[in-house]
Amino acid sequence: MIFHFRNKFPQLNPFWDKYLPFQKRLDIPAKTILLKEGKVSQNYIFIEKGCVRAFFNNNGDDKTVQFFFENEGLTSFDSFTNNVPSLITIETTEPSVIYLLPKQYALQLVEELTREPEFVQLMLQMFAQRQMHYMNEFFSFIRDTPEQRYLSLLTNRPHIIQRVPQHYIASYLGVSTVHLSRIKSKIAKGNAHF
Repeated sequence: MIFHFRNKFPQLNPFWDKYLPFQKRLDIPAKTILLKEGKVSQNYIFIEKGCVRAFFNNNGDDKTVQFFFENEGLTSFDSFTNNVPSLITIETTEPSVIYLLPKQYALQLVEELTREPEFVQLMLQMFAQRQMHYMNEFFSFIRDTPEQRYLSLLTNRPHIIQRVPQHYIASYLGVSTVHLSRIKSKIAKGNAHF
């Protein structure tokens, strides 16, 4: 949300630099939990290197909601903003380098930046893009078959297929790993006919 805008707005570097000392840099292994479902989010997370997934527990099964990669930021937004328990767990899926900015400093930074008109416009655009992304995901779950959703991943977000373990992709698509294997096999056979 914040620090990956540095490149777009070099004139805001004094703001970024002011808050760098408050960030905690972590070099962490895969499967490190950064926020547990039910806990209140206290940090904004920025990914320098690696992959992070957001998921929730559904009767003992992990349901993956989203993946985040380099130069992306995240938090459990409702929890972070409203001091309520998080509905999701945030966990690394590969060795990662992340930065944590404690909530009080993230909020101070946003407050300072909102006085910069270009930044407010950028934030609105970013929120609109993210909202549209989540709406498309939601519609896809209702409208598309798991095979269509997998093909969409292959076409539009192949880095997920390349970097994320298969059982997380299956969870993200809402299928079992066995069903995902069948989908991949069917697609491979279909491509072999061309």
